[in-house]
Amino acid sequence: MGESFGAYRIGHDHEIMPYITSANIACGFHAGDPDVMKRTVHLAMEHGVKMGAHPGFQDLVGFGRRNMALSPEEVYSLVVYQIGALQAFVKIEGTALHHVKPHGALYNMAASNEETASAIAAAVKDVDMSLILYGLAGSKLIEAGQKAGLKTANEVFADRTYTREGMLTPRRLSNALIESTEEAAAQVVRMAKEKKVRATDGTDIDIQADTVCIHGDGPHALSFARLIQTKLKEEAIDVRSIAMEE
Repeated sequence: MGESFGAYRIGHDHEIMPYITSANIACGFHAGDPDVMKRTVHLAMEHGVKMGAHPGFQDLVGFGRRNMALSPEEVYSLVVYQIGALQAFVKIEGTALHHVKPHGALYNMAASNEETASAIAAAVKDVDMSLILYGLAGSKLIEAGQKAGLKTANEVFADRTYTREGMLTPRRLSNALIESTEEAAAQVVRMAKEKKVRATDGTDIDIQADTVCIHGDGPHALSFARLIQTKLKEEAIDVRSIAMEE
């Protein structure tokens, strides 16, 4: 959410907000700007949606989806900086951040690179130990968060396919994205109920689903959000934000 610039609107923030329980808000590096951040905080509060910082690489042109060769120290600093930016807007509204979820290439790098994952976990811990760290289910980022003593949430994806290693299929490949609303909803329900997902090579892999990601800039984001919520409720699966404390 909040991946717009000034009056230029990207995605479906206003329409999707009633169907979600937590929002990853861009912090100005891969997208967003101060005024958009402020407006998105207000929008989330209107709908009772928990807010999380969505830090990414400083790459507006590439929308944060291109790899950058940063040291762990640089990754730590850029995550601290972006959490702090959103945290300020949340604080002046008398509420608090709920979680942190890295964006794009930073997220994917942290899924498989221990140094990057540890730098992100350290940044989150040092800013606010109570924040939940969202990461790709079963990834290095989840491991790093747990090692740092943070509460973590294994994230699964409604609109992406998986490799047999449990990683997201790279966006450069033609089968990386799920375009069918029914297919996306069925994948989420199966991950939630059976803890399984079908990889692109046809094999079933184990997966832990604590939270589901829907990309707000996707062309089918609104229909995905609506149907997924409906299907989960039909299966008697409670849809709610993750508690910060047990």
